[in-house]
Amino acid sequence: MSGTAGGVAVRNEGLTALEVRGLGRRYGRRWVLRDVTARLPAGRVCGLVGPNGAGKTTMLEVVAGLREASAGEATVFGEPAGGAEARRRVAFLPQEKPLFARFTVAETLRLGRELNPHWDQELAEGFVRAGSVPLDARVGRLSGGQRTRVALAVALGKRPDLILLDEPLADLDPLVRRQTVAALLGEVAERGITVLLSSHLVAELDTLCDYLLLVAEGGLRLAGDVDEIISVHRQLTAPTDRVRTGPGGLPAGLEHHTVVETHGDARYTTALVRPGGPVDGCWESAAPTLEEVVLAYLAQSGTAPLISPHSHVPGVAAEVAK
Repeated sequence: MSGTAGGVAVRNEGLTALEVRGLGRRYGRRWVLRDVTARLPAGRVCGLVGPNGAGKTTMLEVVAGLREASAGEATVFGEPAGGAEARRRVAFLPQEKPLFARFTVAETLRLGRELNPHWDQELAEGFVRAGSVPLDARVGRLSGGQRTRVALAVALGKRPDLILLDEPLADLDPLVRRQTVAALLGEVAERGITVLLSSHLVAELDTLCDYLLLVAEGGLRLAGDVDEIISVHRQLTAPTDRVRTGPGGLPAGLEHHTVVETHGDARYTTALVRPGGPVDGCWESAAPTLEEVVLAYLAQSGTAPLISPHSHVPGVAAEVAK
């Protein structure tokens, strides 16, 4: 997908929405995040993925100004995360969707208006009404999908430049999730809002996001434009009885490539690689899906991180997608 919809101009186009340099956070002696460095251009919808405990929520909380970094820094449109200007431009929706159960929907939106000086009542109320959520209903009696829509309405009503979403769709059934995503992405594209979305729904990332950050074992493993990330990988397949073991235990013919993951059965062996040139031997080559790339990097920790040009922070060394 694109950072625009129907040719609508992106707000803050050409700017960097979020930049983190050497970002780290530890609890006691344990580092949850360590030396995370990347940038997110404005107007993009970015998936933040990783295994449980990888630091996704911690990163969102640091960017939102709810936690202090133990090392490094984060800036939002050039302003320090947690500062007054950054807070004005950021909306954060945690997974638990903290709404007051006894409030009606209308009272919830009124609270948003009282707390946010740039509140857009028409936008927030319209987003709720589009989901057929009664304004006089109490939040505690809404379905999970309705509560999610109200929470998103509050986030959008703030008129942020950057929305941080922590697993916002995890508790929704597939149909409601699809409807909610369509509504959210429509508003985001029309208004040029940048989105950083933490999700474990790997199979749906290619319909949600045009940008990706993957964290694992406390660090950043993949970062950049989805199309760029996919374009530098190939999914190789060969009959297992034709695959021989080469140097280092890798399948023969792959010695000059960056091998992310290999696996096989009695019939076929597959490998996800970043080619260093033509692929020789018995291998058939195809473009991988985003899901295949993400799962391979989650499964293997030894592959060198890949930072695409769009995500590369000037002055910081990184392996850049070519």
